[in-house]
Amino acid sequence: MSRQSEFAAALLDPRQACPPGLISANGADSESRFAVYRNNVLSSLINALADNYPVVTQLVGEEFFRGMAGVYVQSAAPRSPIMSEYGADFSGFIERFEPAAGVPYLADVARLERLQIEAGHAADAQPMSAERVVELLSCPTLAAHLKIAFHPSLRLLKSPFAVVTIWAAHQQKPLVAFEPRAAQNALVLRNGLDVEVLAISHGAHAFITSLQQGLPLTAAIERYTDLDLEHLLGRLIRHQAITGLLSEQVTQ
Repeated sequence: MSRQSEFAAALLDPRQACPPGLISANGADSESRFAVYRNNVLSSLINALADNYPVVTQLVGEEFFRGMAGVYVQSAAPRSPIMSEYGADFSGFIERFEPAAGVPYLADVARLERLQIEAGHAADAQPMSAERVVELLSCPTLAAHLKIAFHPSLRLLKSPFAVVTIWAAHQQKPLVAFEPRAAQNALVLRNGLDVEVLAISHGAHAFITSLQQGLPLTAAIERYTDLDLEHLLGRLIRHQAITGLLSEQVTQ
């Protein structure tokens, strides 16, 4: 192990001793100075996780969250100086963290909060006007070959828990009661400067996923015949999720 790797490992693990060979510029005890520095680093990383996962923090309480986050940071060094990116795999850690097993929906709430961060930092794109969308969809010769281009910030989450309801319940005081064990799908999207979280049906989730994977609109409509297409497309238009309607014939 290189000295740099040894230093990084000791920095994240309070059980490890101060790396040998460290010298303080002012002559102070290197071990005590390193302990202070390590404590500051660990606290900063835990604070970053709390900032990135506020609802997860509320669900388990700050004391439990900081203890859980403390275990996480010991094996998860930052890969970027941008702290909003820290903890991208935190949901997977929560899923394996046995003390959190009593809150089975915690990992999916973390996934939802991560998608919000991703949506907030996604590339920008100009949404297509409602009038233009309706115009193209109303043309039979074009509509048969259209593919939908979605805003780069659009993210989907499928969960066996009521993740949107749980998240929404923690956006207001006092908390609203919720039933966690009701499967729910989330659509996350940046609309202007705001990141929106919407609950969508299982059919809508499957439909949008198919379109994201390049399925032409008419083929998707034929596959999901029980879907209220007019309602779903209207909702996507209102939330400025559609940035383009491309002809499959043109893109080939």
